[in-house]
Amino acid sequence: MDGERVKQTIEALLIASPEPLSLARISSVLDGVDSATVRSAIEEIQTRLNESGCGFRLEPIAGGYQYRTLPWCSEYIERLTKTRKPNTLSKSAFETLAIIAYKQPIKRQDIEAIRGVSCGEIIRSLIEKDFVRVVGREEILGRPLLYGTTKTCLKVLGLMSLKDLPNPSELKCN
Repeated sequence: MDGERVKQTIEALLIASPEPLSLARISSVLDGVDSATVRSAIEEIQTRLNESGCGFRLEPIAGGYQYRTLPWCSEYIERLTKTRKPNTLSKSAFETLAIIAYKQPIKRQDIEAIRGVSCGEIIRSLIEKDFVRVVGREEILGRPLLYGTTKTCLKVLGLMSLKDLPNPSELKCN
């Protein structure tokens, strides 16, 4: 497959996929095309999109790549689809999610000790929204559940990985 055909095929895969696609996944679908070639093609697509001034970009998200609209377009997309913003979080849910993201794996008792309030319902809500999942059990009496974030969480927050979270010292607390 020539270089232009590889780029076109990658674009089609990314448009068709509801989830971010990793280099390895794209390479596995494109028999005989290695990850380096896929990475090069993605970089060319990104450059072309950035230079064209179109309303979307190809961005690294949650361990893969996905087309994302420009932030200022969201208001118009919402008007078009006439839906509420999905996965909106209350302040307490966002605080709980931040604790889990920074301290994972973490048990509910530790989250509640940090927040100072019961968090069972909030954790259940975060699990239902696929922001949080059970990642194991702690090897202590009672074997409490341990919680961690999901790829959906990374995707919604626009992060490639947890390493992209801001350093806690950089955060401004009110």
